[in-house]
Amino acid sequence: MANVVEKFGLRPYRKLDGTPLVGAQNRYTVEANDSIAIYQGDLVTVTGDGNVARHSAGTSTAVVGVFNGCFYTDPTTKKPTYSNYYPGSVNASDITAFVVDDPDAVFLIDANAAFTRADLFANYSVTDTTGNTDTGISEVQLAVASTGTASTFVLQAIDISQDPDNSDTSSANANILVRINNHFFRSGTGI
Repeated sequence: MANVVEKFGLRPYRKLDGTPLVGAQNRYTVEANDSIAIYQGDLVTVTGDGNVARHSAGTSTAVVGVFNGCFYTDPTTKKPTYSNYYPGSVNASDITAFVVDDPDAVFLIDANAAFTRADLFANYSVTDTTGNTDTGISEVQLAVASTGTASTFVLQAIDISQDPDNSDTSSANANILVRINNHFFRSGTGI
């Protein structure tokens, strides 16, 4: 049976040792007027000015975690705004990003092509797709063709979902369990 086509970025699933992740996340800041939107489920990197920004697919920059929403004071209405995505170009000095940054977190992600059992344990990049402004949810997928053994690939596939609607390895869009392979807190390199 073909998989359900559903792009959702990276969704927290569990910890690497099998224990629940229990919603753990930390606060970071986004630079005022950063023009790049960040959607719930997007990977984020740390920047040289102490903020986080959306991860650019295909780069070797270490990732700090997965964006899970934000808070800021709307510069026009002056009202506190909670959102599951940062729309970009917000001129506020208090943009707080919530990031699932546990180096042992496991995430669920949709593959953009057929993914077989033989594809497990390799390292992968993600697609460079903009999220959905109606839902605020990321639409990045595991880039099955962008794979290798280098530690600079952002994700490592560790299992195929057991969801009967999204575990067909003969068609595209199987859901894959991954860990962040090139994690900022494990790389040992600062900024």
